[in-house]
Amino acid sequence: MSIDKDKYNLGNDPSLLLVDDDEPFVRRLSRAMEKRGFIVRSALTVEEGTRLVEDLAPGYAVIDLRLEDGSGLEVVELIRKKRPDARIIVLTGYGAIATAVTAVKMGATDYLSKPSDADDVVNALLATREEKPLPPENPMSADRVKWEHIQRIFELCNRNVSETARRLNMHRRTLQRILAKRSPR
Repeated sequence: MSIDKDKYNLGNDPSLLLVDDDEPFVRRLSRAMEKRGFIVRSALTVEEGTRLVEDLAPGYAVIDLRLEDGSGLEVVELIRKKRPDARIIVLTGYGAIATAVTAVKMGATDYLSKPSDADDVVNALLATREEKPLPPENPMSADRVKWEHIQRIFELCNRNVSETARRLNMHRRTLQRILAKRSPR
């Protein structure tokens, strides 16, 4: 496949590392990014991602924040040490201000919430410091953001409803009703 450097301005090194434990998502995003001219390598774990970075630090990276074997921020930190000029996007299903700040402090260029499509990822990867990427076409609704936040706290409290309700300052039965419903769009 030929690299379309004119259209996407990938620079001299179009190497891209994808680290996410959602295998179907990684396959789809890999194909989409290859069509845009990136040379893609992918990993499903922190361990596999760090091994790939040790072998060859990429020019670009898209790293999931929460992986089964640890935090994607470990991979972000290693890439930043090995390749200070790399453009790194942290991608997660649990969007929160605190994690966004932590990701950027550790060296991420930008932070995107799932679901993000390939165009959102490319726009964030290629945006310069002077220009911000365009907002996503289909951002999460306020109800979805609230639901994601509740789910994140619930997971951090080891799925303990009483502890989660206490930390969210809400009634336990209200929380149980929210958790019983399907996620909003």
